[in-house]
Amino acid sequence: MNVSVKDAAKLLSVSEKTIYRWIKQEIVPAYKVHESYRFNRAELLEWATSRRMGISPELLSEPEGDALPLPRLTEAMEAGGIFYRLEGKSRDEVLADVVEHLRLPDEVDRDYLCRVLIAREKLASTGIGEGIALPHPRNPSLLHVTRPTVTLCFLEQPVDFYALDGIPVQILFTLIAPTLRAHLHLLSLLGFVLHDHAFRKTLTEQGSREEIFAALGRAEDCCQK
Repeated sequence: MNVSVKDAAKLLSVSEKTIYRWIKQEIVPAYKVHESYRFNRAELLEWATSRRMGISPELLSEPEGDALPLPRLTEAMEAGGIFYRLEGKSRDEVLADVVEHLRLPDEVDRDYLCRVLIAREKLASTGIGEGIALPHPRNPSLLHVTRPTVTLCFLEQPVDFYALDGIPVQILFTLIAPTLRAHLHLLSLLGFVLHDHAFRKTLTEQGSREEIFAALGRAEDCCQK
C-alpha cells in the first residue's frame, strides 16, 4: 500500500477531491490504514487501464529492477504465443485451458497458477470490457519466471467473466512477468494498443498470427513515439 491519495491524484491526473469521491462511491480500490487511505500501485494501474484512463509514466516507476531493460509488447507476445478456439463453458474452465497453453518453464506448477488466476478473478474481474480480459497473477514474482510473456487466446465460445460492461469475454491476454515493473509496463502497453482501431479490428476478426503481429507492431510503434 505505497500510494497516498495525493500520489493517486497526481498519477491519474485528477483532483484529490475526485479521488475521495471515488473512494466514497467504492469505485477505486483503496485501503484504510491508520485513518488514511492508501492504494496498491499495481491495482491502481489495472483499475485505470480497465477504464481507458490516462496514466502517468510515474505509475510504472518501481525501484527494483530499474536497471533491467523493459520488454516490447511484441517480443512478449512472440514469447507467449497466440492460440485459437480454446474451450470452456465457465470462467474457471477457460482459465484452466489457458494455463495448459502457456509457455512456462517445467518447474512452474500449472495447477497452482490456475488456482492463483481463479482467485484473482474472484477478487475482481480482469475483464476490461468489449469482450476482452487480461488474466494475470496479482503478485508476478510468485512464479519465478525469467522472461516476460503475453499469451493471446481466442475462445471457441464467449464466456462470462463478470466484466463491468456485462459483455462475455472471447479474447484473453494472459500476462506472466518476472518483476512487478515488467508486469506494469506490459499492462500499460496493452492499455495503449487496445485503443488502436486497426489492432482491435484484427482481434475482433480473429486474424491470422501474421496479421495480428503486424497490427500490434504498428500500434506499439505509435504509442512509443
